[in-house]
Amino acid sequence: MIFQSFNQRDTKMKTKLIIILLLLSIALKAQEADSAAIAKYFNNHTGAIVVLNNSTGKYFRYNEQRCAERFLPASTFKITNSLIGLETGVISDENFVIKWDGIERSKEWDRDHTLATALKYSVVPYYQELARREGKEKYMELLPKIDYGNNTVGEVVDRFWLDNSLKISADEQIEFLKRFYDYKLPFSKRSVDIVKKIMSEEKYPNSVMKFKTGTGNKEDKNWIGWLVGYVEKQSDVYFFAFNVEGKEFADVSKLRNEATRGILKLLKVIE
Repeated sequence: MIFQSFNQRDTKMKTKLIIILLLLSIALKAQEADSAAIAKYFNNHTGAIVVLNNSTGKYFRYNEQRCAERFLPASTFKITNSLIGLETGVISDENFVIKWDGIERSKEWDRDHTLATALKYSVVPYYQELARREGKEKYMELLPKIDYGNNTVGEVVDRFWLDNSLKISADEQIEFLKRFYDYKLPFSKRSVDIVKKIMSEEKYPNSVMKFKTGTGNKEDKNWIGWLVGYVEKQSDVYFFAFNVEGKEFADVSKLRNEATRGILKLLKVIE
């Protein structure tokens, strides 16, 4: 009877192990299938995407090694820069105006802007003026507290997020966005709520996406394009960070905009 009991338990354990291995195999095959489908969206360009399901804590990564590689954040840093400006009082609220400096750059930029319109149109001169008003010392004090990538300000206060001094990985973008969404950053609820409100938004039948784009030149002069943000879908929240690089701005900009949405739809994050 004792031996029979041991045999029964051994059989049950083997059965459980087989089921677990089968489930893992199915999950791996599903991820491989997703990765193969996702590769097509990059159109032979190098890139990566990370998606975190906040409810389950599960990550999806395409090009896992690159997900951990740091690059300049470009205009995705405007989320952080907005928070800093609001928290330090350099900017009072989303209606705070910084006047156009008179230098012609583009139709959307060449006018006075509020914080809300500067974030919407990704107005670099607005945020450069904000950075000059903040000063290098303030960023050196705050970035380590925020824990934003390599926390490096660099030599030029109004370009450090554009000149490859400050760098962040897709994985770190996800962790930053999660802390931002959950009010775990060293900023007041008011500051966070204002930035959440003015971030770009897209509404779908069953989900809402809030996001920020970014594009800049790496040290090798290749363009890198970012699209980062989060999706609220019923009771779930998904955080995502996408980057892609190439030799032409137009290619990178198009892939950044189209591939991210295509992948999120494929993964049924937005629908």
